Amino acid sequence: MAILTNTNGNSNSKIDIPAGLWLKCKSCEEVLYQNSLEANLFVCPVCAYHYSVTAQQRIKQLTDANSFQEIDATVHSLDPLNFAGDHSYQEKLLHSSSKTGLQEAVLSGTATLNQIPFALAVMDFRFMGASMGSAVGEKITRMLELALERRLPALIVTASGGARMQEGILSLMQMAKTSAAIMRHDEAGLPLIVILTNPTTGGVTASFASLGDVILAEPKALIGFAGPRVIKQTTQADLPEGFQSAEFLLKHGFIDRIVERKNLRCELALLLTCMGAGHEL
Repeated sequence: MAILTNTNGNSNSKIDIPAGLWLKCKSCEEVLYQNSLEANLFVCPVCAYHYSVTAQQRIKQLTDANSFQEIDATVHSLDPLNFAGDHSYQEKLLHSSSKTGLQEAVLSGTATLNQIPFALAVMDFRFMGASMGSAVGEKITRMLELALERRLPALIVTASGGARMQEGILSLMQMAKTSAAIMRHDEAGLPLIVILTNPTTGGVTASFASLGDVILAEPKALIGFAGPRVIKQTTQADLPEGFQSAEFLLKHGFIDRIVERKNLRCELALLLTCMGAGHEL
């Protein structure tokens, strides 16, 4: 139960409210009604803070109803290096799968938007920080290969802490593999759209997240490779205000446009239409 003060003039009176109905905004600390936040696409109506959303929610927001067809649903990571730690890698994978209902940190497949077909991959930060292991790289590569085979535009929605340390070099290899798949897709004259969400960092930023023909970002998303503290300690320099924010990167030409979540669907539909999707390319 959540306890709120009654507004009937009796300062000592309290009201019991079922937990889950209200929450405090992580940014402005305004008390929000949970249903209102969901209706606003998980964006604070007071300060416009963009909450993380699940891969399933993101797909629902960006595609025609019931048009998403998942591919490679059974592809998942193993433990090729027999990684040892406080908790085994396998235990962490099982915990993430149980928590999210996903086999891996990315959902991939095909869908339509305004009846325009495209292939997509959407990362989910709840699954081990959407870190990129061999299975994540494989699923994104297969999605791009399917898009190439069917001559479809591709969309990748990113959110990641970077490469998955439990897989070592096998994780880092996915940077080259996904980049090569994007190159083949590009050489066929097919467009790739990338939407960067908070946070997108590490090896994901240094590979496929930076290679879209059009790169969009949500407001105030953290986007970078190494963290600000590591960079400052390495360079011994003060970092500029807003460093690694979407707004900073837009100003310096790394991304093409910042789009609020409520406008992403229309923006994506416009891009798919203008880039020739649904027509012979």
